[in-house]
Amino acid sequence: MISSENNPPAPEELNDKEPLRIILAEDDAEDQELFVDALEQTDVPSEVTIVENGQELLDNLRDETQPDPDMIFIDFNMPVKGGVQALEEIKADEGLRDIPAVMLSTWDHPSAVEDAFEKGADLYVQKPSSFSGFVLILKKVFLLHWAKGLLGPVRKLFFVSEKNISRGDS
Repeated sequence: MISSENNPPAPEELNDKEPLRIILAEDDAEDQELFVDALEQTDVPSEVTIVENGQELLDNLRDETQPDPDMIFIDFNMPVKGGVQALEEIKADEGLRDIPAVMLSTWDHPSAVEDAFEKGADLYVQKPSSFSGFVLILKKVFLLHWAKGLLGPVRKLFFVSEKNISRGDS
């Protein structure tokens, strides 16, 4: 199988590949379960590590016995250390800054989105209100990742919500 940046692999072509290593930083058990279930529906081979706050995320990323993830999903609001604060520390760390970081939040307020991008988020995803919306959003995130779209994001494109996915916007 040959793929290029312009033609990212289809999920069914990924079964021969190494699983995508993902860390999900999310304190809500229902949101954790929703994420994992939606991820399974994308048919993307993956391994998910779940941490419940920003400090656990940083500890995991700095643990040299753990492999670096391919992508991290960070909830905006978490106890102990919030998502934006953890993101800021990750992007300030030379060994971690290149890991694509996707912020997850129920908020779509422009100041929250702007703050996440200022701290280094590669993508800001508004948590969907439906399971099918979550599956669609994850597929879009992975498509952007494989197309190297998470490098140097364009903010209009890189705020993803269920509304703009269902309308077919980029």
